[in-house]
Amino acid sequence: MSLIVNEIFFSIQGESTHAGMPCVFVRLTGCNLRCVYCDTTYAYNEGQSQEISEILNLIRTYPCKRIAITGGEPLIQKATPDLILNLLQSGHEVILETNGSLDISQIDSRCCRVVDVKCPSSGEQVRFNHDNLQHLSPGDQVKFVISDRDDYDFAKAFLIRLPSQLPCGKRLFSPNITKLVPAELATWILADGLDVRMHLQQHKFIWPGIERGV
Repeated sequence: MSLIVNEIFFSIQGESTHAGMPCVFVRLTGCNLRCVYCDTTYAYNEGQSQEISEILNLIRTYPCKRIAITGGEPLIQKATPDLILNLLQSGHEVILETNGSLDISQIDSRCCRVVDVKCPSSGEQVRFNHDNLQHLSPGDQVKFVISDRDDYDFAKAFLIRLPSQLPCGKRLFSPNITKLVPAELATWILADGLDVRMHLQQHKFIWPGIERGV
């Protein structure tokens, strides 16, 4: 069974509650959305077919058991659940980064599913699969990328829809730093007393201006 792979690399995880930790990234090719602020447009079409066994062998060359499956949108490829299951069975810690538009229930719940809820500025707000809310577990995370006050108000209103078993520390408000100064988002969160995690993309501070392989 094969997947179209854009890149595989070893780096510091910049997102989610795993930020700051070493991580092997498997970036899969293809995405069903076209968010206005997308920073990985190169993954829309570029990639090569690799068997799951090839991917696993390459992953084993890195000194790390933490794996992030990202994109693009990993769930548009039918073999993604099988890749994740193989990694879990091999003793890896697996993180799936998904745009929230496709069914996450097909992914083993031992995997940490980081689900993006698209805010209005993304241009893809209506594409969220609301059935995913009932499949969230305490080990999952939900992320909102916030570009302006409208996005913030949308995300704040959405919080009441998240299941109670999802810890507050796994509800992530992430500023789009090309549009919103992080301090402004922090001010809004504090003013409203929101019990959420403010989330910064660490890799963009460690390697500013570098898009691939970080």
